[in-house]
Amino acid sequence: MNNSSQSRRDFLKKTGLYASALTLTGCRTGSRIVQIKASGDKPNILWITCEDVSPRLGCYGDELAITPNIDKLAGEGVRYTKAFATAPVCAPSRSCLVTGVYATSLGTQHLRSEVKLPEKIKCFPEYLRAAGYYCSNNYKKDYNFIDVDVWDESSHEAHWRKRRPGQPFFGVFNFVSTHQGQINGSDEEFYAKYSSKLESEERHDPAKISLPPYYPDTEFVRKIWARYYDLITFMDKQVGELLGQLEADGLADNTIVFFFADHGLGIPRFKRTLYDSGLHVPLIVRFPERYRHLSQGLPGETIDGLVSFVDFAPTVLSLVGLSVPKYMEGRALLGSQAQPPRKYVFGASSRVDEAYEFSRSVRDERYKYIRNYLPHLPYIQPSEYPDRAEIMKELRRAVAEEELSSAQKLLWAATKPVEELYDTVADPHEIDNLVGHPEKKAILERLRRILHSWMLQTRDTGLLPEAEMHIRAEASTPYTITRNARKFPQRRILAAADLVGKGPQNIPKLIRLLSDSDGVVRYWAVIALDALGTQASRATEALEGVLEDASPNVRFAAAGVLCRMGLCEAALPVLADGLTEEREETVLYAAREIQRIGAAAFPIVEQIREAQARCKKPDGDYKNNNHAMFIDWALKYALENCPQQSDEPQ
Repeated sequence: MNNSSQSRRDFLKKTGLYASALTLTGCRTGSRIVQIKASGDKPNILWITCEDVSPRLGCYGDELAITPNIDKLAGEGVRYTKAFATAPVCAPSRSCLVTGVYATSLGTQHLRSEVKLPEKIKCFPEYLRAAGYYCSNNYKKDYNFIDVDVWDESSHEAHWRKRRPGQPFFGVFNFVSTHQGQINGSDEEFYAKYSSKLESEERHDPAKISLPPYYPDTEFVRKIWARYYDLITFMDKQVGELLGQLEADGLADNTIVFFFADHGLGIPRFKRTLYDSGLHVPLIVRFPERYRHLSQGLPGETIDGLVSFVDFAPTVLSLVGLSVPKYMEGRALLGSQAQPPRKYVFGASSRVDEAYEFSRSVRDERYKYIRNYLPHLPYIQPSEYPDRAEIMKELRRAVAEEELSSAQKLLWAATKPVEELYDTVADPHEIDNLVGHPEKKAILERLRRILHSWMLQTRDTGLLPEAEMHIRAEASTPYTITRNARKFPQRRILAAADLVGKGPQNIPKLIRLLSDSDGVVRYWAVIALDALGTQASRATEALEGVLEDASPNVRFAAAGVLCRMGLCEAALPVLADGLTEEREETVLYAAREIQRIGAAAFPIVEQIREAQARCKKPDGDYKNNNHAMFIDWALKYALENCPQQSDEPQ
């Protein structure tokens, strides 16, 4: 297949990306895996995951959901009502799950990438194997870091049945039937693949769908939502079949079963956002009777405390009595090392495909705070893969034809608020931003302080623009360099980032910061000026002064700001040169800035086309299905933004 027409869904199918987390583990000393003889009473672990599913299941009170198998599992196990992913897209969440470390600490927050991990941090199925477990993964490996030998087998055929007789197992089965790509296609295609596998009474009537208030009520929207419910029912049957295999093999009485999703529904305003719609996931854990003493509750009970993906790995270690490594950033929920319930869960939104983002969130049991560090960018940015989805096309049509209510318009605004605060009890859809409400000032300040402390404590690598992160981590790892004050003066950097969105009174300070000794401080000064729009015109001379900055992110960001001010003469060649850089992370940033300047990129159309050609091999396939593909996507949009006569003789 020519990759110029290949979707990211095709790529996902082709590569079978997958990561895992909840497991029983061996123990370690430093970075060395210690071989341990497996006990005959060690429980098996069956980990059932699904993609792009919010808690829209019968056992979570959704009356439209038809999920008898998952509901039965919940009746036999414990259902967690406040479980949250650490990112609203799959790979960052999975890298956290499989390591017990936040993606933002590892540098694995960008979708898709290949980041190196330090030697001491392992995927904990490796520990299980050292402890005698058979570890199988069927089939997705989606870590965002360079793959390692984690599994005994990772394939479409991987199964616990391939282990040695009597060997304990950790088995992962990931169901992709609910992935966002599955809702697309004609009615005939959807029927042939999914609806035909359901009984007539299991198919959802679009007329009966209850839409959230931030979605327009159109016939097509209802059809897509009905399809999603049908997919969830289809996935429920897959869960039932797998649990049936466990029962048929006589393993149900010594296997702990986990069921959860990687993040929220794969439609706009769910996946990719830090609202509960993007981060809140179902989590069910069933303990057989012999291991029920390890559970937090009796069968059928619910647990309402906050749970984060970063807690899963230490929890499992604690369940089997193994020490939790100090590098893990979560807390054990169960077992001998169980800690008090957490007060806060955190989320991070970063680059997805070619669309840059940098937002962070913190939530307590009631309130959610979001800090948007790129408030000048919209929630819904142009992006090739999601823009192909039929639901996105329908929503964009509704926007263009002015069919949206005030609540529905929020997602489509040209910019984002710098800060957002929501009462998730009074306002579960997170529509009413409480920032600026005097009676909520103390809550806002508390959550702002907690988030700031978390970013410092976990050494948030997102404060480094992606290209700069890789430059500084050359011959090392992002995790390692952020523990080096010389390479990552994090307090200075975060202080500069915190100036974004704080108003034009900071322009003199931002101009001074453009001369800071650290390139990332200079970068955030440029971003803060970018967020000011035309108000930043007072900094024109200072911005022109960094067009030759040693840091590519600084000079490209400054060039973009100047071009948007109409000052392209010196700036545009800087962006054109950026397309010839060797490091793809650097080229992508330049490409996205070129895309953002619109028709002003017309003079470098030929350089854009040459850069697109460099993304591909002689046979037309992409050199890789991450940055090379994303560069091409960004530049495709850039060409579309240029005048039509760009294809005509001059």
